[in-house]
Amino acid sequence: MSEQLIVGMLSGTSRDGVDAVLINFGHDSMEVLHAVCTPYPPAIKSSLDQLLETGQAPTPELTELLDENLGRFFARTAQNLVADTGMEMSDIQAIGSHGQTVWHQPGGDNPVSIQLGKPDLIASNTGVCVVANFRAADIQAGGQGAPLAPLLHQQLFCSEDEDRAVLNLGGIANLSLLPSKGGVSGFDCGPGNCLMDAWTNRHLHKDYDDNGGWAAKGTSVAGLLEKLLKDPYFSQSSPKSTGLEYFNMPWLDNMLGDTAMEPVDVQATLVDLTVMSVAASLRDVGIPKRLLVCGGGANNKYLMSRLAAALPRVIIESTARHGIDPNWVEGLLFAWLARARLTGQLQNTPPITGAAQPVMLGDIHLAPES
Repeated sequence: MSEQLIVGMLSGTSRDGVDAVLINFGHDSMEVLHAVCTPYPPAIKSSLDQLLETGQAPTPELTELLDENLGRFFARTAQNLVADTGMEMSDIQAIGSHGQTVWHQPGGDNPVSIQLGKPDLIASNTGVCVVANFRAADIQAGGQGAPLAPLLHQQLFCSEDEDRAVLNLGGIANLSLLPSKGGVSGFDCGPGNCLMDAWTNRHLHKDYDDNGGWAAKGTSVAGLLEKLLKDPYFSQSSPKSTGLEYFNMPWLDNMLGDTAMEPVDVQATLVDLTVMSVAASLRDVGIPKRLLVCGGGANNKYLMSRLAAALPRVIIESTARHGIDPNWVEGLLFAWLARARLTGQLQNTPPITGAAQPVMLGDIHLAPES
């Protein structure tokens, strides 16, 4: 294919809004032309919060309503992104929309991963072909359906000269392992920002702890940290993936029990939970020479300082040092996966997700003919 303009969109486990990026794909290049994060309207944010606080899979009625509302919002986000550049939607070849994950349960008798943001509605409202539902084919092949980011991380960040890993610090933290000899594997290692954000919201009524400034004032509680790290998920072997269905406030409240602790000390402990679960995961699979960090957690200075202290022999740096803003790596992922789907490219997910064979990720939703 020659040069293409493709939009990639998603909302992560932080549920703060929609990340959208406009990518110019050349023969062997990809360039971020424009990127935005558009906050959710209060009504959508409230509905998502209420849904996830139940700890239950969404009902069909709630799913249908949210699917429609999110589809319209994703469509407007794509239109505004393109308009900001002075282009028209007719200039765009495709939209890759991951949507909003509201339930991820890849194990058991009925594995499922639900992403909302109706792709048919996005296609009809924008007049652009949409590729969506990226996880289903992998789950049908016996895989976890997540994480998918290692597929792109291998393309962007591997090196023949050194072993590397990429850490995506979103609501959930996931690792991509990039050995110098080639190949890729990866898994979700546990909570990223999700517990820290929820605890901050409960006690400070803010969406997140800016730069980890609040956590830095506290003292990590060794006994609590040890108890948290004993959760079976952390010792589970890969492939594995998780989400807010598991690591949420009911999980944390159950761990805290009736023990009285200063909220700021709990926050400091939650930072260390993320850091130590990442460090332990890397020790299990082999410490890399270089760790590249992306996602919102890359902007948390205190979190990054604790990570550096836990991995003193590892070079830790933002993906920005390698040409990709850490805030937009996942948006780029879904534009890249959309392009691959339109060319009929199989993705080698088995080493990452445990799928039985390589799969073609995503369903194509054509825009209605005018």
